Amino acid sequence: MKKIIVTGGLGFIGSNLIDLLISKNYHVINIDKITYSSNFYNIKEHQNSRKYKFIKCDIKEKKIKKILFNHKPIAIFNLAAETHVDRSIDNPENFIQSNIVGVYNLLECFKEFSKKYKSKLIHISTDEVYGDILTGRSAENYPYQPSSPYAASKAASDHLVSSYVRTYKIPAIITNCSNNYGPKQHPEKLIPKLIYNILNNKPLPIYGRGKNSREWIYVKDHCEALLKVFKKGKNGQFYNIGSNKNLNNLQVSQKLIKVSKNLIKLKDKVKIIFVKDRPGHDIRYALNSNKIKKKLGWSPRTNFEQGIKLTFDWYNKNKAYYKYLSKKDIVNRLGKG
Repeated sequence: MKKIIVTGGLGFIGSNLIDLLISKNYHVINIDKITYSSNFYNIKEHQNSRKYKFIKCDIKEKKIKKILFNHKPIAIFNLAAETHVDRSIDNPENFIQSNIVGVYNLLECFKEFSKKYKSKLIHISTDEVYGDILTGRSAENYPYQPSSPYAASKAASDHLVSSYVRTYKIPAIITNCSNNYGPKQHPEKLIPKLIYNILNNKPLPIYGRGKNSREWIYVKDHCEALLKVFKKGKNGQFYNIGSNKNLNNLQVSQKLIKVSKNLIKLKDKVKIIFVKDRPGHDIRYALNSNKIKKKLGWSPRTNFEQGIKLTFDWYNKNKAYYKYLSKKDIVNRLGKG
């Protein structure tokens, strides 16, 4: 059976990717160090599957090398990362350790492994490395101008991977994706936070005046793109993955309220409120994803209206998901600077 390693597989995108890979008959080894955003609820349907194995490990550990040589994966999807901008404002150190030092160790281990076995490393990054894109859309050759410690740490990890491709000839690819949403996302992020508040009769907090614009992609479309990159992507290349559809935070909130009204009865406290903006908040992210569409034949299947309905429906039917999380990690405001 073909084995694939997914790092950070107890998280949002990682667990959705595991769902896809197992459905395609791959054997998945999930490596996760178990942090506040890790959730065993996300992989509960695979726990007893012969196609799935969990190993608790930090990608900073030398143990990674042993895992690679023991399991001999044909691919590694690196999704192990600290990802919440607000947390990076409060405490950048965790982001430096996971997103830079961790990736360095993973690269060192993979460098030795790939000399002896055929494999491919897919490093998953973010559109935030490009910084504010006030007009147009950023293509793969756009300069990196990260604004937050989170984005800077991801930019550094991308540069590290790229340098190992150039210097050591490792088989690796970097992907930069727009804002994901969908089932299994930690409610510190905008859309699941709003859904949590709707389900619990709380106001819907929006930074500033809600004008900050993001390009939104349904997580399952992103995972399909990652599989396509593994199968058809060229080593050393960067691939942007996006929907080409932008919405500002106020529009997202309004669409979510509209969808939820059709699925549940809204209570009286569910109203949009504006809160103090976070420091260094980029106005707009927007990707040019023409390369992956033309070169690899991928395009997203799920529009925002479909995706947001599927997302709300999942949280509404999976309230047990929240029991696996600390309430303070859901409700506390972070990143005030």
